[in-house]
Amino acid sequence: MTRILLKISGESLKGSREFGIDPEAAKAVAQTIKQIQSTWAEIAIVTGGWNIYRGWDLIAAWVNPTDSHNFSMLGTVINWWALKNFLEQAWMKAVTMNALELKFDENFNSTLAKKYLSEWNIVICTGWTGTPFFSTDTGWVLRALELDCDMMIKATKVDGIYDCDPMANPDATKFDTISYKDVLDKQLKILDATAVSIASENALVIKVVNMNKTEDIIGAMNWDNVWSCIK
Repeated sequence: MTRILLKISGESLKGSREFGIDPEAAKAVAQTIKQIQSTWAEIAIVTGGWNIYRGWDLIAAWVNPTDSHNFSMLGTVINWWALKNFLEQAWMKAVTMNALELKFDENFNSTLAKKYLSEWNIVICTGWTGTPFFSTDTGWVLRALELDCDMMIKATKVDGIYDCDPMANPDATKFDTISYKDVLDKQLKILDATAVSIASENALVIKVVNMNKTEDIIGAMNWDNVWSCIK
């Protein structure tokens, strides 16, 4: 039995739209998760919200930074309540747990979350850490430690870690394996510095794969060479 913490960006839900949620894209994400669960994996998900709102968008317009980050955390709640519905349409059990103490949702509790996972629920963690100025990357690493996850997989638009954006530069160099120190030294943007520091201190292994290739996510779980790895 493998317990996976999967990080999915909010952008994976917007499909070809400029922002918001595309039902067809959300259905595709749900089917990907269903295929992963069929390998007898317990799955928790940490969520992004950039398709709804980016934390820095209004700060340049003199909106209070704390408020702006709070907007972003609420964006993750919107996204993943929607995903919960698409998971249930695909005949999966799913629960959302957040760090924001919202009345219509369950507060995150690691003991209860692990119980849900053992009962084959998809556990969707929203609201980041519940505090501004920390990214979803940091929340992802913290949840991996709290839930005793065996593996962390970051599903992105590309198939690994590069020295620059491969979608903008076809000559970008891919790293099959890279250390946390090198991620910081090279100022790679795959994770924020706080998340890198916590993951390094706790000797976590993170794999980065393409969200649109379900076979690559399953391959990463089986240690096939279809991913980039930070360790």
